[in-house]
Amino acid sequence: AFRAPRTAMGPRAGALVSRGLILCMWLTTPCAGPHAEGFSQEGLDASRADLWASANTSLLQGFRCQPASQLSRDRLSALIRRMASQQVLLKAWQLSCLANLAALHGLQSDFPLHPPDLLLFYNLGHVREADCRAFTHRAAQGDTELLANLPDQRAALQHSALACLGVSHPPRLSASDLLLLGVLVCDMEASSIVASDPHVLQNLQRCPRLTPAQQAALNTLLTSGRTVLGPPVSWNLEGLQALGPLATYISSSLWMHVQEAVGLDFFGSMVAACRAGRLSQRDIRHFVTSFLEAKAKAKLMSSRPKRGTATGRPCIQGNITAATLQDDLFLLHYDCSQLESCLGSRVLRANVDRLLQHPLPTECQRVVKAKLARIYPSGIPEEQLRLITSLVYLYSLVEIRQWNITSRDTVMALLASDVALENQTEAILQKFLDHKGTITSALLVAIGGSRLCWMSPRQIQAIRPSEFRAGRGPWIPPPCPQSRKERAFSFKAPEALRQHQDAAYYDFVRPYLGGAPTEELQRLAQANVSMDIHTFTNLNPCALQNLSVNNVRTLLGQNVGDLQKARSHPTISSWLRSLNKSLDELGLDTDPASPTSPTRTHSNTPWTSHLTPPGEGPGKDAPTSATGSPSAHLGYLPLAVALPSSLLWLL
Repeated sequence: AFRAPRTAMGPRAGALVSRGLILCMWLTTPCAGPHAEGFSQEGLDASRADLWASANTSLLQGFRCQPASQLSRDRLSALIRRMASQQVLLKAWQLSCLANLAALHGLQSDFPLHPPDLLLFYNLGHVREADCRAFTHRAAQGDTELLANLPDQRAALQHSALACLGVSHPPRLSASDLLLLGVLVCDMEASSIVASDPHVLQNLQRCPRLTPAQQAALNTLLTSGRTVLGPPVSWNLEGLQALGPLATYISSSLWMHVQEAVGLDFFGSMVAACRAGRLSQRDIRHFVTSFLEAKAKAKLMSSRPKRGTATGRPCIQGNITAATLQDDLFLLHYDCSQLESCLGSRVLRANVDRLLQHPLPTECQRVVKAKLARIYPSGIPEEQLRLITSLVYLYSLVEIRQWNITSRDTVMALLASDVALENQTEAILQKFLDHKGTITSALLVAIGGSRLCWMSPRQIQAIRPSEFRAGRGPWIPPPCPQSRKERAFSFKAPEALRQHQDAAYYDFVRPYLGGAPTEELQRLAQANVSMDIHTFTNLNPCALQNLSVNNVRTLLGQNVGDLQKARSHPTISSWLRSLNKSLDELGLDTDPASPTSPTRTHSNTPWTSHLTPPGEGPGKDAPTSATGSPSAHLGYLPLAVALPSSLLWLL
């Protein structure tokens, strides 16, 4: 019934278009009535089942809550299970509202078949005591960093997990406890890490980062010799490699107790991993700094070399050649002063990329920068700029203005690097624009959303609206200064996106709402967009303080209960202080899925009737907003408006 049309892009592209269209109709046709033109109900049901049985990961990653709110309980359950089987990685704003939909349909008890990331957002009060261990074990396989904007939910998750285990505080975790807790250990206090079973190392390997206190606890545990590695003096290469990312936290004082041959072998393996791109710049620099510091201390203890300046010491180690730079132990033979003395201009010019593949300490990077300035007094050539991305942060705006940047690839190399500073964005882009370059959607995506914060007003204005729409992404992140969020929103968001009706407009404008004024938020509240809690916590605090309780209730819609999970977030606590009220007093701290929720007694809150009950379609009694105007129910929107935005390109 759904033959893939032939297209200019080939038969495979036609199949994708066909599948995308089916998925679009699958999500939207129930709102149009039981018998969409040209399709029987039975044919639609069969097509829907076939589609969800074969939907690929990229389509599922385009999940949007508003279209999904039209699904029946069984179809929503099938969608969630499909996401679990395909291991679809959703973002926090998608997961939070999906969790609310699942709770509304009573699907939370099916958690063993749901994605672990989704469990992190579930109402923990609805987990039966008999299921707590199974729930904790499943949730502990998720990514707790997704809860960055839900501090109370993250704290409650750990509290519930420990209560389920029946351990004391601070907990002394056994090996079986640790196996159950998984990544939840990453939020444990330092004292618990030291007191727990040494198997805690396996849990800590999953942590994206350790706090300074946790790092100190890790080194205390390693020093004790209680781990499988034994005391530091008996460590071997295999044991160190088994530590994974934890090895980058080993202190310099601890490295001094490791056998020299073992340390050298491990250093070489880490540098090789860095040059192959298997280690982040942050991790490798942390490791190299500690290791070289330990070697320097050991050298001072064994001898008293004559002091000398970087420019005054002769080349002792021998001139650096291309072959020298191939050695993974290069940094152990050449400190920064020897790098200055032994590296010639000709070798540097021909091998700058090979040199910078080594994780050079900052002092050594400054030596290389100074040498490049002597080689290229009029500015570094463009072909060399793409090779020095690890040095970009050292260059001033005056120095950048000497560069020639004519290629989009050069801009991407310089700004996509995680070491480029934000305030260098404007200067680098301006050099590109001066050579008649344009900021396209592909370039916006490649350099990342944070760069938008640091563009000049003129540069933002130069971006065509079509490029904004095509290249939209997770832009204007929370670290962006509020004044720049407001500037980006006022310059581009309405111009580029307001051509859509409310539901689609919100979907497109969501990444920019951190800069939206109060009036825009009030308009969205009347449109019943059901804003997710993550977007809400990133709103302008000043604009939010001008919103009433009813504004916030209608703005969040079915997600209003998530305020409880983020009540201590600075944005929400600031709003509550402006009202001189608490969530309890406002009746906003309840679970919207609960039939006893006080919030559900408000007949004028559209979120209570936002979801069409299973088996029913929208009738003449359409829900209304708090102002009495008809709500923007998806059932009355054109197909292209109600579609998940990630699928619009398929049309």
